[in-house]
Amino acid sequence: MKIAMIGSGYVGLVSGACLADFGHDVVCIDKADDKVEALKAGRIPIFEPGLDELVAKNVKAGRLTFETALAEPVAAADVVFIAVGTPSRRGDGHADLSYVYGAAREIAASIRGFTIVVTKSTVPVGTGDEVERIIREENPQADFAVVSNPEFLREGAAISDFKRPDRIVVGIEDERARDVMTEVYRPLYLNHSPLLFTERRTSELIKYAANAFLAMKITFINEMADLCEAVGADVQAVARGIGLDNRIGGKFLHAGPGYGGSCFPKDTLALVKTAQDAASPVRLIETTVAVNDQRKRAMGRKVMAACGGSVRGKTVAVLGLTFKPNTDDMRDAPSLSIIQALIDQGAEVKAYDPEGIDQAKPLLDASVAFASGPYDCAEGADAVVIVTEWDSFRALDLSRLKSVMRQPVLVDLRNIYREDEVARFGFTYTGVGRPATAKDSPLGA
Repeated sequence: MKIAMIGSGYVGLVSGACLADFGHDVVCIDKADDKVEALKAGRIPIFEPGLDELVAKNVKAGRLTFETALAEPVAAADVVFIAVGTPSRRGDGHADLSYVYGAAREIAASIRGFTIVVTKSTVPVGTGDEVERIIREENPQADFAVVSNPEFLREGAAISDFKRPDRIVVGIEDERARDVMTEVYRPLYLNHSPLLFTERRTSELIKYAANAFLAMKITFINEMADLCEAVGADVQAVARGIGLDNRIGGKFLHAGPGYGGSCFPKDTLALVKTAQDAASPVRLIETTVAVNDQRKRAMGRKVMAACGGSVRGKTVAVLGLTFKPNTDDMRDAPSLSIIQALIDQGAEVKAYDPEGIDQAKPLLDASVAFASGPYDCAEGADAVVIVTEWDSFRALDLSRLKSVMRQPVLVDLRNIYREDEVARFGFTYTGVGRPATAKDSPLGA
């Protein structure tokens, strides 16, 4: 099957490479000349484990190509995916759909024969209706169907998520699209991955509802962490105790500095705005957005408390900048708010991340000093703060770490260490949702 993927960002590139690996002929299209030239040369513009090998394999096989012009690939395609960005619109928080609608207009001019146009981008309810209207208006003779097929990819595990999904959601209004989309995902369907067909508006809402629910789950356990600190309980044991209930499950119950990334912040906000416009407010999600925003700077205050109440004139080493490990994505990363809060209170900040430094530099205060490794970062520091749980931070040489620091203070915002473990090396330890003086039990490990 011939597929055109409009947009070669995170979603478009991962989806295009995986579809090519299924045996489809895929052309990834992007207007950015430098990005396309880099991809043709084998340089991947994002960090995602395994993606460079997957792209190289399918380029070599002739199933995956890259172009800047969409006319010919769209004309030849059976299916055209729209995988462009839908960032939060400045001023009101709605999803900015200008790239989606722009793509629809260009697609309309190039359609030849029956074509499925698929919105893979995360879009508000009703976007598919507008895409259909635009194409029909631009090309009244076009024979096409507009489909919603939201992505559910986790950064750092995107290839696995695409090839072994929990479900594949497809929203259709034209029954002809069912057979085509079944053929697109036939390799997964044969492995019994659930292929859920719904109405198009339902499919669009499923994506937002899923992300909002997960964001609420994260925010819930973070608020439980605050309560645990206040009453002397252990949030890790609480999370395990409730997560063993099959109705709740243990995923997304890890207390930390708040959620970030390319999806949860913008999608929760977009859903809030959609619901307000429909006069059906989603108050739980409104609160989730507010609590998460407040939490990030609150983590800065937690660091200050661990440093005796003030960081003025002190050096704080921040380990981990990206919003999660195994990605270089800095969008809405908690580190941005935490570092700014520390700088605002007079701290000197050093920072290190295995993959995100280049992306972080333009987003952080010019005073931040970037290090080449965790021990270089900790040199002369009055506190080390673990913000992102990269694997390389999970087994630090604590003796070496203490030897290079001015003061042995460890603030672990991801709870990847145990207090008794670090105390043996002379550290003062602060975790999240854990009693300051209690020793961890096996249940909390």
